[in-house]
Amino acid sequence: MRMRSKYAIILFFVAALVIIEKENNIISRVSDKLILKFPQVEFVGFNNTISARALTENDSLLAGTSPSLLKCVSPQAGPRQETPKEGTSRKHLILMATTRTGSSFVGEFFNQNSNIFYLFEPLWHVERTVTFEPKGANAVATSIVYRDVVQQLMLCDLYVLENFLLPMPDQHITAFLFRRGSSKSLCEKPVCTPPGLTKRPWSERFPCRLRRCGLLNMTLAAHACLQKQHVAMKTVRLRQLDFLRPLVEDLRINLKVIQLVRDPRAVLASRMVAFPGKYEAWKRWASQGVVPDDEEVGKLRGNCENLRNSAQLGLSQPAWLKDRFMLMRYEDVALEPMRRAYEMYRFAGIPITPEVKKWIYTNTQTSQGSDNLYSTHKNSSEQFEKWRLVLPFKIAQVVQTVCEPAMKLFGYKLAKDAETLANKSASLLEDRGNFGIA
Repeated sequence: MRMRSKYAIILFFVAALVIIEKENNIISRVSDKLILKFPQVEFVGFNNTISARALTENDSLLAGTSPSLLKCVSPQAGPRQETPKEGTSRKHLILMATTRTGSSFVGEFFNQNSNIFYLFEPLWHVERTVTFEPKGANAVATSIVYRDVVQQLMLCDLYVLENFLLPMPDQHITAFLFRRGSSKSLCEKPVCTPPGLTKRPWSERFPCRLRRCGLLNMTLAAHACLQKQHVAMKTVRLRQLDFLRPLVEDLRINLKVIQLVRDPRAVLASRMVAFPGKYEAWKRWASQGVVPDDEEVGKLRGNCENLRNSAQLGLSQPAWLKDRFMLMRYEDVALEPMRRAYEMYRFAGIPITPEVKKWIYTNTQTSQGSDNLYSTHKNSSEQFEKWRLVLPFKIAQVVQTVCEPAMKLFGYKLAKDAETLANKSASLLEDRGNFGIA
């Protein structure tokens, strides 16, 4: 009897070891596909980044993986969260733009709504951590990485960002979330905790602007997201609308997309001021007559083509995108902010609130605009065409040549000479009804 018991115990331990080994192999294979399992993040610095292609497989970061398994495998993942059920009134909105198109200003239309959990440029951290090349397979990988992170954020899984935060959060607490102060949801209770409550050797890099808060607790932020009625984000890092199809077709996400565009001549003029290092070639041309090389012109053409392709796809209203896409010009918002706010809210299926209307009135009727390049406080109807007085016509001509197809689609008139360009009484906007913008 004793011998039998002894063998039974031995067999039990052998079986247990076999099972554990199998489970480890399964988890190892699955985790290779996960965004949360790329090479040790704690050793990654701003000059030692990870390839986007290394993060993608089978056209998805999370291919073949369930959210529950994702939580089990990741050592950094937070508590398991519930996601809104299909058929609820919860809405999800992406404001898709490019830099210097007024997206921060328009994003405030949704940030000021206390029923919306709003995120400001969450993909900034992904761009800083992952290496992206402009062409080929890695460009596709870029879109996949961005898309799948956005998908998790729309479901209030904010823990996905922890893999791109440097330094890594400590027990889901961080001082390094980009522009935290630009999201009201992250700067109000219960996410805004008393300063000093969490003892960490950090100071907040992007603090809340209107109140003093302790370091950001991602668990509290995720819980707050789930408690809000709707989720919205603005981003300048999603450039291809077709890559958002899996999100639109995800039954857990009731997604609508607003693509915000601006006259590319105005965008270039603004970028030359905001990013002087990156646009040094254009500035030299403007001041010294040194023509930018073909590569710089090619980048401009590529940006305009990406915008045009996404807009054409959205306006064509394929079945998967029907009634889920809106094209909005920044100039129209600047001229009639309240009217366009109502249009965007009606499209999103979200009621506009008094606090939003108050913010719009207060921040668009000022007698003097702010000198801050990133300010959202301005007399919008007077500010949006100031670029016409500073952009040399020879540069405007190049933009018109390489971006003409996009400009025609968006309803921007070409200036035939320097006088026309500088004459602000001569409108460069086509009527909205002539080119399919709602």
